[in-house]
Amino acid sequence: MNLTLPVVIGAVLGLGVYTLVRALVPSKRGAVATVARIDAMRARGVAYESSFRRPVNGRPGRLGALRERVGTRVADFFVQQGWELRSLRSDLAVLDRSWENFLATKVLLSAAGLVFGPFVFAVVWTLGFGSGPVVPIWMALAFAGIFFFLPDLEVRRDAAAKRRDLRRVVGAYLDLVAMNLAGGRGLPEALMAAADVSDGWALRRIRHTLADARITGTSQWQALGRLGEELGIEELKDLGASLGLVADDGAKVRESLSSRAETMRHREMAEIEGAAGEKSQSMLVAQLLLCAGFLVFLIFPAGMRVFQGAL
Repeated sequence: MNLTLPVVIGAVLGLGVYTLVRALVPSKRGAVATVARIDAMRARGVAYESSFRRPVNGRPGRLGALRERVGTRVADFFVQQGWELRSLRSDLAVLDRSWENFLATKVLLSAAGLVFGPFVFAVVWTLGFGSGPVVPIWMALAFAGIFFFLPDLEVRRDAAAKRRDLRRVVGAYLDLVAMNLAGGRGLPEALMAAADVSDGWALRRIRHTLADARITGTSQWQALGRLGEELGIEELKDLGASLGLVADDGAKVRESLSSRAETMRHREMAEIEGAAGEKSQSMLVAQLLLCAGFLVFLIFPAGMRVFQGAL
């Protein structure tokens, strides 16, 4: 046991040093990573691939350069391993954040956790709790793992809130498209005119998608379907597929859009009612706990006198 503990500690430290050196020292990029990076840049555009905030003079600072280098290295490693993480990528696309920037944040926070864990142990040790060299190592690994997954929780929470807003906007957008079709406009003009009524982020995203489709020569409903696939919005994907089937018949398009908008409104109302019911149940549980505490407060003195008299 006395010999096993130093061996384990040395192996963990050696693995950490090796991983740090491999992450920071540049190496030759493989053919698979290069081809995958070119495909990603072609699909999303070069400007969207790395949306790092640079200073006004165009030269990133020391921290920005480190973050960019680490993010690129980790993204290449994910490509080489074949890790796509499509749900997380769609969450980042909804939030309009860079994949490389996100990975760099995870790695740097994990490195901060490696330092924060022994710091917490030092504070606890000064209070007289815990001893031995293995405790700070486990605390460093635990905090590194926790800090590594914290950005995932934040991104999923923010993306879920933004998707709810986008679904509400899509329902209103479908009604506007149906109204423009009833006014005699064609489907491409109706889609673009309905997206021009507001400058919110959701309609602005739809408007840019439709404009890009017009420039590239693809159909606008196909562009909406791709946007829904990129953002993880099933309603947009279904909308693109249904518009592709009935694009030549204006009456069927209006009926389809109106029915879809009504279905989305009913679904939103059901979700709102379900959330309200959950909050009502939470309030009921809180009231029951308060009543139980008040009863204990009333009964406890009398019970103590009874037990003291019996003794």
